[in-house]
Amino acid sequence: MITGSIVALVTPMLADGSVDWAALERLLDLHLAAGTAAIGAVGTTGESATLNVREHCDVISFCVRYCAGRMPVIAGTGANSTREAIELTGSAAAAGADACLLVTPYYNRPTQRGLYEHYKAINDAVAVPQILYNVPARTAVDMSNDTVLRLAELENIVGIKDATGDHARGVDLIQRCGDRLAVYSGDDPTAMELILAGGSGNISVTANVAPALMAQLCALALAGDRVGAEVINQRLAPLNKALFLEPNPIPVKWALFHRGLIGEGIRLPLTTLDERYHAQVIDALESAGV
Repeated sequence: MITGSIVALVTPMLADGSVDWAALERLLDLHLAAGTAAIGAVGTTGESATLNVREHCDVISFCVRYCAGRMPVIAGTGANSTREAIELTGSAAAAGADACLLVTPYYNRPTQRGLYEHYKAINDAVAVPQILYNVPARTAVDMSNDTVLRLAELENIVGIKDATGDHARGVDLIQRCGDRLAVYSGDDPTAMELILAGGSGNISVTANVAPALMAQLCALALAGDRVGAEVINQRLAPLNKALFLEPNPIPVKWALFHRGLIGEGIRLPLTTLDERYHAQVIDALESAGV
């Protein structure tokens, strides 16, 4: 079971929008040194929506090869087409990914029955650990806790990334799932509380720019040290907020660019961070000490 800080890694890009492989190596080295528990490759923060299938698979394979067992890789392989999700998940499994993260099908708004059948089809098709991902603010579909409990009975489904930001709902999942399912936060501002309540870790945007601090926060919360975790949580609070001044991953990619870790590349329809927010992001980085 993977526990701790799992970075929802950006996909660094050159000015023309092509993947910057050298910068990706630098980011992976950063996380290897900082104590990050695992890499989340090509999820929402990794611009999965604008990478084509070949690029998607190539970035996952690159991360697996470069990490070479030194750090687990969780591959983002969700899609709103069940067949495409199976294809991406199969490719990631063949590349050696340790697990796959599967967002609820977006835009087409399936029913709870449709969600169950979607995930069951992937479970039945690919023998790799699979983590559900519920983020209704982005997908326009909300997977109920009852549906999650049904899915927890399936062999390959081992966890869920709860990005609802609803603490009570996350706690309900933890209490009802027991040892059957790892519950990860997908919401940096509320992650500490969910881990203290029994969550397994945080799949984090903030970890891109503050990897060591997020790793420490998660370790303290997993150990039940509320006081120690709260000190770091307060330090990161302005950064958690600043990284969503515009839709993710716009602010976090600009923050990494500002730190000299990646170029400014981002794919349309996303654009670089509006200048009016630059000072706020810089202030938040300085406040966190990164």
